[in-house]
Amino acid sequence: MANSRKSKPSLKVATTAAKRIGLALSGGLDSVVLLDTVCKAVQADSNKDFTEVWVFHIHHGLQKPADQWLEFCEKLAKKYQVHFDFRLLYFADKSQGNIEARARVERYDALTDLCIEHGIEDLLLAHHQNDQAETILLQLLRGSGAAGLSGMPLHRINNKGAHSITLWRPLLNQSRVDLEAYAKQHKLKWVEDPSNQNTRYRRNAIRKDIIPRLEKIQPGAIANLARSADLIAQSQVLLDRLAKQDAKGILLGKNLKLTPLLALSKSDRPAANNLLRYWLKLNGLAMPSQERLESWWKDLIAVKADSSLEWQHDGVSIYLWRSVLQVAHGKVGQWVFKTISTKSKSLGLPAALVNEAQDQGRIEEKLRQGAEKIQIKPKTPRKSLKNLFQESGTPPWERQAPLLFINDQLVAVAGIGVSYPHLVSTGKRVIPVWLEKP
Repeated sequence: MANSRKSKPSLKVATTAAKRIGLALSGGLDSVVLLDTVCKAVQADSNKDFTEVWVFHIHHGLQKPADQWLEFCEKLAKKYQVHFDFRLLYFADKSQGNIEARARVERYDALTDLCIEHGIEDLLLAHHQNDQAETILLQLLRGSGAAGLSGMPLHRINNKGAHSITLWRPLLNQSRVDLEAYAKQHKLKWVEDPSNQNTRYRRNAIRKDIIPRLEKIQPGAIANLARSADLIAQSQVLLDRLAKQDAKGILLGKNLKLTPLLALSKSDRPAANNLLRYWLKLNGLAMPSQERLESWWKDLIAVKADSSLEWQHDGVSIYLWRSVLQVAHGKVGQWVFKTISTKSKSLGLPAALVNEAQDQGRIEEKLRQGAEKIQIKPKTPRKSLKNLFQESGTPPWERQAPLLFINDQLVAVAGIGVSYPHLVSTGKRVIPVWLEKP
């Protein structure tokens, strides 16, 4: 950047020995600067640590010029001679909920999928110091605790199934003024999102109205806010460590046992609040407001033994069932047929039957309609799915299981088993398995 070594965006992530890196490119100033600095760092790397750079663009379709942004990013990737891929996101109902928040969640999910598809474990994001300051102010307005006020970390792990993607923010210590100076010095071009000027959105109002005033009152306010976020993040590490200690005897996998949780709440409510927040983070959920947290405690204290509760939070349902708190994430998956070795004694469906049904389009996945019955063990009667779910102790919210029909006959139920009368012990066989998507 012009006449300032200090203002030049640093790229500490460039020291890692990754063979492939991904970079999220929106086409805006920050991501264009990031792309330029990354490509220059790769070219200057005598050790050739990076062999490939992949640029990913997410097309939201929420703005009229979105097609032009996609074209711009593709041309930019071609100019820098890096790989390019993109995803289109479709929002059927743009009026439902907070569309900006939904788009953000879908964007991260799409970027993760792109990384997995192309074998990339490190993804660079272009968030900068101003973004961090805006995030902190937004969280303050929401009344967030330490977890929310920690802001965006320099890096974090995003797990999906068996894959782990590290998200890096190498520009987090650079201000927008620094990025603008760099772009001007290197004659970079970028696109502007017109929605960024709309102060009806709280983030834009903070960016346009609040932060400039804070900088006049206190020069260096942006950097100070980011520094505060880092200090609070360090405090949050200690709070998480405390939560792990308090969780002994209470945390069961990703579930919470009610009785010891209430005992902790009675003796030390702040510690119990901290544990609840830690539990939500383990389940990938947002932090609740203080009002919501207090409302939950009232419900838990008042609930009778063996009763159940249901809360809605961050787009999922939280259930209390059989004195255990658990999160019910929406489950998506598909039926697959796994081949059984002819030498195996395991039972399976005749492969010829399944292949013929596939050719004729006679294999269907359906949801429960009610009154379905199936026999899953020899020398037992057919039982209703309701009874089978009760016997297996399946929580009520997981009983809307996908069913597999072949030639209009129920042959398998996810979480229950396969129809015994349809199974054979000899010849070429396959077994239907329901695989959940992470």
